[in-house]
Amino acid sequence: MTPFYEELDASYVLTLEEITNLTEEGGKPADTLMNVVALIATRFKTDVCSAYLLEPDRSNLVLAATLGLHPRCIGTLRLRLSEGLAGLVAEQVRPVAVEDAPNHPRFKYFKESGEEAYHSFLGVPLIDRGILQGVLVVQTKEPRTFRETEIRMLAEAANQVAPVVSEARTLDRFIAPAQERLWSLARNLWWSWDHDCVSLFRDLSPTRWRQTNQNPISLLNEMPLDEIERRAAELMLHGRINYAYRRQQEYLQADRTWGATNAGVLRPRPVAYFSAEFGLHESLPIYSGGLGVLAGDHIKSASDLDIPLIGIGLFYGQGYFLQRLDDTGWQLEDYLQTDVNQLPMQPAIGENGEPIVIEIQTRGGSIRAKVWRIKVGRCDLLLLDSNVPGNAPEDLELTSRLYGGDGRTRIRQELLLGVGGFRALKAMGITPGVLHLNEGHSGFAVFEAIRTRMLEEGMDFDHAARQVPREVIFTTHTPVPAGHDRFSPQLIEEHLGPLREQLGLSHETLMSFGRVYPTDMQESFCMTVLGLKLSRRANAVSSLHGEVSRAMWTNLYPGKPEDAVPIGHITNGVHVPSWLAPQMCRLYDRHLGVGWQSNSGAAATWEAIENVDDGELWETHLSLKSNLLEFVRRRAAEQAERRDEPRETLLHLSKLFTPDALTIGFARRFATYKRANLLLADIQRLASMVNDPKRPVQFVFAGKAHPLDEPGKQVLQQIAQMMRDSEFADKFVFIEDYDINVGRHLVQGVDVWLNNPRRPLEASGTSGQKVVLNGGLNLSVLDGWWAEAYDGLNGFAIGTGRTHSDMDVHDSRDGEDLYRVLHEELIPLYYQRDQDGLPRGWIKRMKRTIRTLGWRFNADRMVMDYTRHCYVPAAGGTSSAMKTIS
Repeated sequence: MTPFYEELDASYVLTLEEITNLTEEGGKPADTLMNVVALIATRFKTDVCSAYLLEPDRSNLVLAATLGLHPRCIGTLRLRLSEGLAGLVAEQVRPVAVEDAPNHPRFKYFKESGEEAYHSFLGVPLIDRGILQGVLVVQTKEPRTFRETEIRMLAEAANQVAPVVSEARTLDRFIAPAQERLWSLARNLWWSWDHDCVSLFRDLSPTRWRQTNQNPISLLNEMPLDEIERRAAELMLHGRINYAYRRQQEYLQADRTWGATNAGVLRPRPVAYFSAEFGLHESLPIYSGGLGVLAGDHIKSASDLDIPLIGIGLFYGQGYFLQRLDDTGWQLEDYLQTDVNQLPMQPAIGENGEPIVIEIQTRGGSIRAKVWRIKVGRCDLLLLDSNVPGNAPEDLELTSRLYGGDGRTRIRQELLLGVGGFRALKAMGITPGVLHLNEGHSGFAVFEAIRTRMLEEGMDFDHAARQVPREVIFTTHTPVPAGHDRFSPQLIEEHLGPLREQLGLSHETLMSFGRVYPTDMQESFCMTVLGLKLSRRANAVSSLHGEVSRAMWTNLYPGKPEDAVPIGHITNGVHVPSWLAPQMCRLYDRHLGVGWQSNSGAAATWEAIENVDDGELWETHLSLKSNLLEFVRRRAAEQAERRDEPRETLLHLSKLFTPDALTIGFARRFATYKRANLLLADIQRLASMVNDPKRPVQFVFAGKAHPLDEPGKQVLQQIAQMMRDSEFADKFVFIEDYDINVGRHLVQGVDVWLNNPRRPLEASGTSGQKVVLNGGLNLSVLDGWWAEAYDGLNGFAIGTGRTHSDMDVHDSRDGEDLYRVLHEELIPLYYQRDQDGLPRGWIKRMKRTIRTLGWRFNADRMVMDYTRHCYVPAAGGTSSAMKTIS
């Protein structure tokens, strides 16, 4: 290392021109601070130069700029003035020079900073107009004694740049209260289910907010800091920013929670919740549909309840796909790369202070993945990303797309999810007390947990394989045998061979864990069978689905009658704050009492809805319906413009739909069993219904078909073509690119939610539950959750629950009953108005659906059920459990 040049006059360390140029490039305070440390590091020839600035409380320092330490620490590495050598400089307001810093009694090691490579330390105070602004630090790799001349020169340089630093400090996003707090809100997905936070970001720039897909990270990155300050001043947002930030901190720091009382045993050894997809918000496109949105709602409610839970998934760089329809209504798929810099993700740091990179050996070589960490309220979500140096070309793209590729791609993804996810937890120093497998995709995690137990406790496979499954929860979502992942013996050996050898198993023994009939050499390896065999608690996701699952897997438990098959059920629920419209939330705030959201899983909480004035509830619903129609018109016009349709068409679409008409919504995956086209069975009756001038009906559809599902695409095309039929053009709309944002608008604004799967193929379904919260009514086949929810007065049922072995007969019956209910019950009730213009009978059903279903089909209730019946017992936290002698 070249020493400082003593002959350089300290008065001219930095020139006036250099100081002036510090603020010219970019103009952003963060850039200015980086210019300062870069200039000092270059001039003084040091390995590290860092600027620590005082926070507004003047009790803490924050790393605001650095060259040499890990950049991810900028804005997050904080220390009190009583901590560390930098704190000593600020505390004593004088230079501190140390030859070998790690040996100094005030040295504090921050493993995430990467400073273990550096020994010498020289820090000087940054003082402007007699006021301490922060600390300027240089470090070198080798231990060294700094001369008085060197200390004086750095102190003079600090004096020269202090005015520039002071000005940057007042605006810098890491320091200025408004910017710091906005970024704090944006970096934790808690904001996404807090209505005040959402409106705060939207008000900063409504147009940009919509263009960035409601992404606050993108919004703040795009807006210059002076513009943020100007908007905050114009709209008087500072109070709202401070209020939102304070509530976030209170939420994160609360200790009197349901989880603290009921799930304390999980605190040292949390739940590891594995899922192939997580639907948390539209700006984080790592989900395709119901399974992912359920997982997202699960982790959000775990956060609200304060259940110690960590989500483990995969980061899909291109997501699922962007949907576009051509002129014929045929679905086209586009894939776009997600910019990780626009997401609230940080590299996960291991116990060694380095970003985690996990590695899995296969017969064909190793698969490596880095790990991203996302804050979801009080919970963490870890996402594995295979786009890392050292991977084979096929593996660089392994996690690029959700549900893409062939069986080989799927098994490699699932190996990464299960085995890699468990190894990521261990690299972070986390030993989970419970493994919750949300579907079979992550089943290989149990093998890795057994291998780890064998290694750590010196036991054989048989012993470990008896212990580990006691801590495993398996949730199945698939009601048909064809929907379960299966892999050939060759694929299993290629990818699990090295792990199998470490477990001490033969190939056939390993295969037996995925076979219903262990000795059947022709049977492939089923991930659901693996999950059922290596868990002691397994559940379906609705009562009816439990019956279907027990019947499906009876052969896995020879000698047991169907009713004794050990698969229970915990019915799915939805995260109330994520799906409840702000207007409905305000109505509930007025009438359900203080703290109702904290008790939304209790039936008594919802009783007061019956006391709400009919007019107030109806006006709130009409306001939401108006929002939906505005959204539908805008999206329909944008879609047509993208297809270069005539201007007259765009103008027509911008006035589409009427608020006076009964509006029915249908949005879900376009699999054929969902029967989106059941409504089209009798076109003449449909035309008569939608074009009735006294009682008109209009339909809005959305949903995606899997790229390889040709029959599903054909059904979707049938629906889309209705928009081009003169009899239906004003009554049917298909909204492209169904995502959480589209779903949110639909469930909050429709009058009726239509769901007509072929019973009993709907495991649960949750979209209709979201409609309930917003006062909409369900019109559904008695399948999934609706089979246990419908009481005859809280919505409408298609059929009586009968099925038929002949699929055509089954569909014909349901189609006929659908039209009967619409004509004889639903439409007349909606249009039956009193002298005030209110549909009193309809509103009565709205209140009943909210009162009877809001608490039951709620993710808080669902997660509490998992905690009481699965997590706490699996972790050994029950205070009594008696076994009966048979």
